[in-house]
Amino acid sequence: MNAPNDNAGPRSFRDWWRYPPRPGLQRFINPWEYRHVGLFGAIRIVGGGVAAVAGIICLSYGVWGWAAFFLAIAGLNLAAGFWYLSIARSATARA
Repeated sequence: MNAPNDNAGPRSFRDWWRYPPRPGLQRFINPWEYRHVGLFGAIRIVGGGVAAVAGIICLSYGVWGWAAFFLAIAGLNLAAGFWYLSIARSATARA
């Protein structure tokens, strides 16, 4: 059995990043995000919606640079959020 002070967790940053094991492009997701991928997917979608609203408000005031920035952030957050949710759906189908 494990001793009371035996640390069975990852010993280095590289080992920590590899846990839990995940295939392909899913290795780019932070381990703490991957453990709760559905929750973080929903958070990213909400954040993308907020950034899109900020971009639309900037467009209405004619601040084109900020509008482009917020709309780009919104697009990236929405894409990542839907990708996270598709990973969560496929993980529950495999289990």
